[in-house]
Amino acid sequence: MHIVHVALGGCLTFPDVSYGITDDTGGHIAYVLGAALAQARRADVARVDIVTRAFDDPTLGRDYARLSQRVNRKTRILRLATPDSRYLAKEALMADRPAMGRAFSRLISGFERKPDVIHVHFADAAAVVRDAAEEHSIPVVYTPHSLGIDKLGCMGGTPAAALTTRIEEERAALRTSDAIVVSSRDEAERQVEDYGVDVAAQTHRIPPGVILPPSGPGTAVARALVDPLLDDADRPMILAIARPVRKKNLATLIRAYLNDPLLYDRANLVILAGQRGPDIVQTPETRGVIEELERLAAPHAGRIALPARHSPDVVAQLYRLARQRGGVFVNPALHEPFGLTLLEAAQAGLPVVATREGGPVDILATLGHGVTVDPRDVEQVGTAIAGLLGDPARWTGASQAGRRNIGAFDWDVWAGRAQRVYGGLRRPARTFAAPRRVLACDIDGTLTGCRRSAELFRDWAETRDIPFVVATGRCISEARAVLAEWSLPEPDAFITAVGTELHRHGQNGRLILCPDYAAEIGRDWDRAAVARALAEAAAAMQTPIEQRGWKLACFGNEAEAARIRRHLQAAGLKARVVASHERLIDVLPLHGGKAAAIRAFARRYNLSAADCIVAGDSGNDIDMLTACGDGIIVGNALRELDALPPRAGLYRARGNHADGVLEGLGRAGVLVPTTPARVSA
Repeated sequence: MHIVHVALGGCLTFPDVSYGITDDTGGHIAYVLGAALAQARRADVARVDIVTRAFDDPTLGRDYARLSQRVNRKTRILRLATPDSRYLAKEALMADRPAMGRAFSRLISGFERKPDVIHVHFADAAAVVRDAAEEHSIPVVYTPHSLGIDKLGCMGGTPAAALTTRIEEERAALRTSDAIVVSSRDEAERQVEDYGVDVAAQTHRIPPGVILPPSGPGTAVARALVDPLLDDADRPMILAIARPVRKKNLATLIRAYLNDPLLYDRANLVILAGQRGPDIVQTPETRGVIEELERLAAPHAGRIALPARHSPDVVAQLYRLARQRGGVFVNPALHEPFGLTLLEAAQAGLPVVATREGGPVDILATLGHGVTVDPRDVEQVGTAIAGLLGDPARWTGASQAGRRNIGAFDWDVWAGRAQRVYGGLRRPARTFAAPRRVLACDIDGTLTGCRRSAELFRDWAETRDIPFVVATGRCISEARAVLAEWSLPEPDAFITAVGTELHRHGQNGRLILCPDYAAEIGRDWDRAAVARALAEAAAAMQTPIEQRGWKLACFGNEAEAARIRRHLQAAGLKARVVASHERLIDVLPLHGGKAAAIRAFARRYNLSAADCIVAGDSGNDIDMLTACGDGIIVGNALRELDALPPRAGLYRARGNHADGVLEGLGRAGVLVPTTPARVSA
């Protein structure tokens, strides 16, 4: 496979990236390089090209005028030359886009073999490649990195014309791209959805890995940078590394430090906010942020260090030095799409305090190496930092957790999952002329749980002659992430959010949220009224990201579900209340649920629920196990299915997980059974 990445802004080179040398030389470059290098390590990838913009500015470096730069045997950086050879900041790139588009078209036309996929980074790259991609029928994958709608939310007020234009360009990139790859649930389930474009089925969450510039052993370079700026360099170091822009909220960190006397007395604050100097390209925003940071820090020289310049190799050493000194890393951004620096800190064993707005919630839930805070609450930020610094056992636990769990974020894993996405773009949707059955399976605990049986199920699914659907409580991007983690096949349709969303193929072969089913379950569903009633009932709501348009999610057991059910009935509201896993409650439209969605999908083949085979393991599978012709309860099912009454067609498998599914398929006549079983008659 030949992969082309396109990232136009900033100073992209290898291996010595001067992060912060311009406002646009930030984390997206680490992402692109990490992705490309991991992809080049794969045997099924022949070539990876990284396309960026050429410019001639010796003060920034000589690499950027080179039209071709070899990274390794399989990887190159290719630069698009245009008549304007100046370095252009992101906001100024718009005028140069037509010339970049023509240069990109010439580049693609000159390739002996056309690329298999173009992976664009930011919406400006999507606009530049669009004509060439259409001309040569090359699929485009889009990674937004940072979306304008969230910047607007951080800024408030009336958006500037440039931001309004950017948001519309991002909306166009989402609408026209063949797939969208993001890093966090917040990006997939909130940020992208805020654009009002039906691309949930095209959105894939793939966590990235960590790539830090090479650094020498020890911490000598880091100590040489910061120790001369501190009165007592051996005190614990509070470290922040971010671009000097308002949404990174670095001034709040300084205020939190200054407002907490104990914190001020026992720790130093070190902020690496880009590069500063006469040769550094700054915008009015970055200049204003730096001036504010310098004004706040100036009276506290010796306690607060704001290094003006740093070499690429110092970053890894700074994390290491902060850990050695018993410090904490802080990301106080008003909103952080993902948070690569939190992974870098974890790799070094450095505990973190991070914003609760955006991707850091996912990262800390996975790594467990710190706490999240409200970034607008100065006191809360300071208290969280002091809490880690003042509790050695807690600090040690967070440090060890980061190092122990960082393997969850791995570029080689990212490359494998991206390859799965790329391959799917070339694969046409399966067609079934007149199937006699439909299979619908829950995912967690039903198809997952045993690697060997999951592989056997995948082998069966590759040769199946009936439609296969997953029916899950997760949203579609999370369902896809779990299927990829277990190497399970992509289904023919996704039933998600406990049967309130049906994603099926439209006329153009693209997966869409089924409008007919949405209209069907929307009858008598007053989401706002149900939400108010749940608040009145003091229901324990799950996090905002678990709430969907046709699903409100709470915590509680069956007794709590019964109480909520009675409260909604007393309020005259029509809704279904589904309890599962002995701790989760979902409130759905009266006409929604897994069984209803399976019926809607089966109707497309002129089939009924009686023609469907379903498999599940928990309470949110009860309606489909009851309503469909053949029901398979896997051997590891939760006790909440024990009371399901026997009926013809309901089968209790002896095999666990996918073994039980395959066993049940044999019992239903779709597969030769290989496991002894018992049947509920």
